[in-house]
Amino acid sequence: MSLIFNSMKKIILFFITLFSLSTYSEYAVDQETINFDSNGVSIAYTVAGEENATPVLMVMGLMASHRLWGEYLVNGLVDAGYKVILFDNRDTGDSENLDRLGKPNIYWKFALSYMGIGFSAPYTLEDMADDGIRVLDELNIDNAHIVGASMGGMIAQTMASSYPERTKSLVSIMSTSGAKHLPEMSQQNQSNFSGVRDLDLDQVHAYGFYPEAMGRQMTAILQAGDRSDQIKTIAVPTLIQHGIDDTLLPVEHGKHTAELIPGSEIIIYDGMGHNLPDEVVPTVLSDMLSFFAGV
Repeated sequence: MSLIFNSMKKIILFFITLFSLSTYSEYAVDQETINFDSNGVSIAYTVAGEENATPVLMVMGLMASHRLWGEYLVNGLVDAGYKVILFDNRDTGDSENLDRLGKPNIYWKFALSYMGIGFSAPYTLEDMADDGIRVLDELNIDNAHIVGASMGGMIAQTMASSYPERTKSLVSIMSTSGAKHLPEMSQQNQSNFSGVRDLDLDQVHAYGFYPEAMGRQMTAILQAGDRSDQIKTIAVPTLIQHGIDDTLLPVEHGKHTAELIPGSEIIIYDGMGHNLPDEVVPTVLSDMLSFFAGV
């Protein structure tokens, strides 16, 4: 009887294991996150997709939590058979707010950057890239496709350059090399940035934006400066996606990034600015999946 009972337990456990490996969880923007310590900073992440599927790590941009990726794009990757890992950059979402590091005078940092004078930052793009790598460490993932948007693209580029062995491929969306010769943001964008601190925090937090992070994150971008030499070292398969109507980082920024990375592919989208419009996301997703399949 004991032998039969033990055999039945093994069969049941086998089917439970098989079932757990053949199902996946769909992503919802409000799903729970898990926090861990990333070199003294609490970083939050969440996962969707099959446990053993090929991983995709997604990195959001300035002031933005992972919620800004949206359910359509993330679930499109999950439905295509990928395991999607999303995390909140330090200072955003459920990750640690770092007001304890001070609030930089962003206008002074702009001036120093313009004059080519070096300055310190509360944290750097390298620190934020390391956070992403530690998320992979936390999940025991050797390497992943790395997808980054805007500042997240800069972070993803840094990961691909500094950690090529952890980067299966790079997708850099509406991002930049930071080269000085590239067109500046429009006057309207500058006005929008100037007014960001006057926004109702509860409202913008609900949407996924954290304006209190802007000074420190902008300082990290300015401190990094022109990253062309770093980007030239990227040797992983790379896709650049950029909108023709981008007025924050005009399309020349994406083109320059593609020029710097040997063998990279660039796709430019009509009807897309510095955002991911609903009508363009299906095409962006389709192109991303084709690129992954080629890798």
